[in-house]
Order: sequence, then structure tokens, then C-alpha cells
Amino acid sequence: MSAPSAQRPSAPQHTPKVSEREARQVAEDARERDWHKPSFAKELFLGRFRLDLIHPHPLPAGEDVRRGEEFLARLREFCETRIDGALIEREARIPDEVVNGLKELGALGMKIDVKYGGLGLTQVYYNKALALVGSASPAIGALLSAHQSIGVPQPLKIFGSQEQKDTFLPRLARTDISAFLLTEPDVGSDPARLATSAVPDGSDYVLDGVKLWTTNGVVADLLVVMARVPESEGHKGGITAFVVEADAPGITVENRNAFMGLRGLENGVTRFHRVRVPAANRIGPEGAGLKIALTTLNTGRLSLPAMCVGSGKWCLKIAREWSAVREQWGRPVARHEAVGSKISFIAATTFALEAVVDLASQMADENRNDIRIEAALAKLLGSEMGCLMADELVQIRGGRGFETAESLAARGERAVPAEQMLRDMRINRIFEGSTEIMHLLIAREAVDAHLKVAGDIIDPDKPLSAKAKAGANAAGFYARWLPKLVAGPGQLPGTYGEFHPAGHADLSGHLRYVERSSRKLARSTFYAMSRWQGRMETKQGFLGRIVDIGAELFAMSAACVRAELLRTGGDHGREAYQLADAFCHQSRVRVEELFTRLWSNTDDLDRRVVDGVLSGTYTWLEEGIVDPSGEGPWIADATPGPSTRDNVHRPIR
Repeated sequence: MSAPSAQRPSAPQHTPKVSEREARQVAEDARERDWHKPSFAKELFLGRFRLDLIHPHPLPAGEDVRRGEEFLARLREFCETRIDGALIEREARIPDEVVNGLKELGALGMKIDVKYGGLGLTQVYYNKALALVGSASPAIGALLSAHQSIGVPQPLKIFGSQEQKDTFLPRLARTDISAFLLTEPDVGSDPARLATSAVPDGSDYVLDGVKLWTTNGVVADLLVVMARVPESEGHKGGITAFVVEADAPGITVENRNAFMGLRGLENGVTRFHRVRVPAANRIGPEGAGLKIALTTLNTGRLSLPAMCVGSGKWCLKIAREWSAVREQWGRPVARHEAVGSKISFIAATTFALEAVVDLASQMADENRNDIRIEAALAKLLGSEMGCLMADELVQIRGGRGFETAESLAARGERAVPAEQMLRDMRINRIFEGSTEIMHLLIAREAVDAHLKVAGDIIDPDKPLSAKAKAGANAAGFYARWLPKLVAGPGQLPGTYGEFHPAGHADLSGHLRYVERSSRKLARSTFYAMSRWQGRMETKQGFLGRIVDIGAELFAMSAACVRAELLRTGGDHGREAYQLADAFCHQSRVRVEELFTRLWSNTDDLDRRVVDGVLSGTYTWLEEGIVDPSGEGPWIADATPGPSTRDNVHRPIR
């Protein structure tokens, strides 16, 4: 790194103030606007059930399977002999020797090409590996996922220069742990207010700012940092991505954060004070940081639902074994309908979620479909259902589900960490985009076709001439599109007959239901846009239900296609059909409720209550308690400047 110049560049002292419209525009500019490849989920939201895009189910190449299975075998042995999940939970730390063992195994380079020293696994087998290691310790699964799914390797793979790949990927494949730094104390899913600055200074940039919740940040060797470059002569400016050495002068890890779950997570607060970063370490052009982050997440989001699949499998195993031995009123608890329905839900949902993850992952490997919506739906469905399955397991276990594994063992019973699973799974509804943010992101993609033809009509800033032109384009689009939503193959009894083989459950009816519901979903979206127009973006409850319906329809489709794949492959076909049938029936109940709630809900009433809460109308309701919260500000001060705290950064060697 070059020596600091005599004149230090100044850094902004406050989080930028932006309007709601400016914030939305930043997010809009960062998203991929074009669709160069087909998307099953995109078509689904438009009322077009393109089963041909996912059926027959795509399959990995034989060599990919061989290499993937060989690594899984080595990883399983490592998990069984070297990982002590109870120890990690008890000491809230992954032992260094375990991390070093993972390095020797090549687990840091699962997704990195072999020419850089990685294993070059496919997305399918990378996800299977995460599900396996995450079942041994969710904290280790999070470490490996944060390193490879959103850390330095993935953005370099897609956007890095050849020099950057040659420099960093060999380190990342074997020795160096990476972290992704975007969130700040006062900036979450609204990056327009990003305050960390990267001021150009000669051949360097000088970073100042504070990053919060930096997963792997406590132990990382390399960081990918999102910072705002000010616009100036010769500099376009904007939010930009940089690869930063974690031990560079001026970087301080000020705190190792602790959470209700994932106690081994190396997550911290990282301060940058006049940190010099060579311009050669900038990923892509200035202003491309958010686009790089979102593109990275297109496949990176699949790692989280993959680990949810692993937790579902474990929940099913424990529910089966426990329910077979625990008796109530002369019968195993599983034979009582109230408990049996929970077990059925866990089994069917695990099957469907694995179908969703494997299908989306294989499509990512083949790179013939655009899977940005499919990956987001997988994350949304996996995080919500995974948390619910863990909660149901705790309920099935009763008091033992609420008791810690350590306490169970102390009194002579099997140490089943059900309560830990529930705590560990809870963060998934927040990680990598909260459920509420995922609803909005997916909804934006779902209505993209409508906004392209009619967006200017509802944009208050567009002139009348633009509105008139948009009106003409919209009239032509809807004249062709709307009639196709009236009828379709889902109304013909014999459609999708190959999904009703002799001696198996009938899945063809479920696919016909998906086709009909897809058209109904598209009609509902059109009606809503016609009714609310420019106010559509404020109807987040409605948009969330639209997305949830789409997620269920996607999962039903994936479950049926996977069942047929297993049947034709002679691998548990009959049982797979049963599980797919159960999931689809359960899903249809949820879909029908969501359709009803599109138009019959409490959204308006809820808004009035919220107004009352925020204005203090109901403060009398808060009386009669004591608040155990400590003193301090709601949001910590993140003013740039030198650190006043000890550096708790501890690279693992």
C-alpha cells in the first residue's frame, strides 16, 4: 500500500439524508432490468405456467456427481469425528482446529474453480455440503456460507478482473476467510443512506465508516466492503465494492456480537479510519456496488434454504424417533391426530423445500434460466418454513423441547437440542433480506412487465406526452395478455396426465390447480394495479400475499417434478409421490386462504391502529409493567473517526 498523503481527505460526518423517492430510485438502479433468459417464476406471476422450463427435471453431469459425492463422504466423516456441536454451543466459539481442519479439507473453496485451488463443486453439491455441515453445527454452516455465498469469492467470480482472481482466489480457496460488509448501524435494507465513504486519493481510495453485523468479520482475512465514492472530476462516484485486507492499518473490530442463536457466529462491528485501499482492489466500476451485491445474491441466497433443508431433515428424524416411543393414553403420540398432523407437515415440507432448492440450484448450474426470482422464493419459503418446522418439533417434544440438550443429558436423557435449533433458525427470517424485504423485492420483479408497459402512466413525474405513449403501449399489451388469463390447460381434466401413473398418488390435479391459480394470481395483480395505480407500492400487505402465493405455487410445481424424477429413476418414487401429494394438499389450503386475504383483510384497520400507537394514543395500554431494557441510544453512534476500543480481530492460522 502507498504511504498516506500529507493532506487527509475528509469523510462525511453524518448518514446521508434522502427522500423516500430517492431511496427507491437507488434500489431501482441497482436491480437487473433486463431478462435475457427465461424464468419459470416470472412466467408464473404473469399467469403463464411454463412447466416445460422445469420438467423433465434437469440433472447434473456424471463427473459433477462423482466429485460431489466424494467430497460429501469426506465432509461427513469430518462432521462425525471432528465437530462437536454441543461444545460450540457451550463455548460460543468454533475451535480453531475445526476451522483449520475445514481449510485442509478444502471446504473454503467448495465453489472456487479448481484452477485457483478450489474444489469447483456445482451449486447443487455446494448446497448439499452446507446442509450436511450445518446439521452438525449451524454456526459452521453460517461461516462457510458467508465466506463463499456472499463473501469475496462470489463477486470476484462474476465481476472480478483476471488479476484480482489470480491474486485473491487461491488464498480464499485454502487459507483466507472472507466477509461481506454492507450493513451499518443506521443503514439496513435502505442502501441509499450508506455513510461509509471511499474518497479517491491518488492511486488509492481512503475508507472511513462503521459496519455492523459483519458475519465472519471477527476472524476474516479479506473483506468485500461497500462504500460510497463521492462524485468528483474523473470519478462517477456512487456505492462501490472493494476487496480490503482485514489487517490493514486503520481497521478495528470493535465488538464481537452475541445473539440468541448461532452462538459460534464470528459476527462483529468493524470500524474503518483512513484505511487506504489500492484502486486495483475495486471490484467493477464506481457506482456498481449494489448491482454487484444483488447479482451475487441471485445464487448466494440458495445457501440459506439449503441449510433449512438440513434442519428439516433433522426435525423429521427426531420427530419420528421420539413419537414412536413417547406414549399418551395408550398410544404413541404420533398416532394422535393433533401430533400426527405436525409430523406430516414436517415431512411434506422438507420434501418440497429440498425439491425447490435442488431445482433452483441445478438451473443455476446449467445457466439456461434466469433464477433471480426462484432463488429469492427459495430463501423466503425456506426461512419461513424452516423456522416453523423447528417450532413444531419443540411442540412435539413438549417440555423436553423447551429444555436444553445439556440439561436433558444431566438428568440422563438423550441430549436433543430442539430449543437450540429453534433459536438458530430464527435468524434466517432476517439474514440476507428479511421476509418483509424479500416480499418487496420479489413483488417488484413480479410486476416488472406491468411497469415496463404502464409505469409512466402512474409515475407522477412523467409528462402528459409520456403518459399518452405509455397508455397506447399498455392498451396493446393488455389486449393481448388479458384474454389468455381466462382459460387454460388447468381446466382440462386430462392435462399433465404423466403425473398420474398407475399405482401412485395423482399429482396431475395439483399441477392443473397451479396453472389455474397462476392465471388467477396474474388477474389479481392486474386488478390491484388498476385500482391503486401509483399507490400500489404502499400496499405491502397485498404484495406480500401475492408473493407468498407465488412461492407456494413454485414449491408445488417443484415437488411434483421431483417426485416424477424419483419415480422414473426408480428411487423411492411411490413414497415421493405420497409426500408431494401431501405437500400440495397442505399448500392449497394456504393458497386459498391467501387469495381470500388479498381482498378481505385488516390492512386499513391496522394502519389506523399504527397511527394511534405512534401518536401515543394507546400509551395507557403499556401501564402496569417495568421495562428491563438498559440505558443507551437506540442506534449506536457511527460517526467516522479513530477507534477508541480494543481490536478483537483474531485471524485463524
